Amino acid sequence: MARIQIPLEALAARFNLQDRLESVRSQGLGARFANLKPISEFLDFKRLSKPSSVGDIQTRMNYNLGYFSSNYAVVFVMLTVYSLLSNLTLLFAITLLVVGMYGIGKLQGRDLELAGNRATSSQLYTGLLVITVPLGIWASPVATALWLIGAAGVTILGHASLMDRPIENAFSEEAV
Repeated sequence: MARIQIPLEALAARFNLQDRLESVRSQGLGARFANLKPISEFLDFKRLSKPSSVGDIQTRMNYNLGYFSSNYAVVFVMLTVYSLLSNLTLLFAITLLVVGMYGIGKLQGRDLELAGNRATSSQLYTGLLVITVPLGIWASPVATALWLIGAAGVTILGHASLMDRPIENAFSEEAV
């Protein structure tokens, strides 16, 4: 059976992924959310339309992924919060791990004495590991991450491909 070769470089070049990721890395968090577009513009149902061709989809996605990038980041954060709230076991495991690491770090290498028993930092880290790893595996983080990738992909790429560019922008680009 022949192997299927997917031209990832061609796809990345087609959608300018390298430039997009570089611009995300270079901006700070405050600058990223400073250019949020208003919700009335982001959810303008008058501009939703079926793309006429694959080229139209690519044009719309290139424009909208850059123009609404901060809004898409907010959508991703909202979906992440929803996925954690709907998987309380995973939320508990993550919270337990973070609070446990913080608490052990606050000891600053000293032993913990509790009810006449002494536990070293190494024993505390091992105990935290023994509790949180099975709990984390049982909470199915892979399924949650795959759901998050799928839901964000469908939502963001669906919006980017269905939302038409503003008329002023479309005419200014074609006149050149």
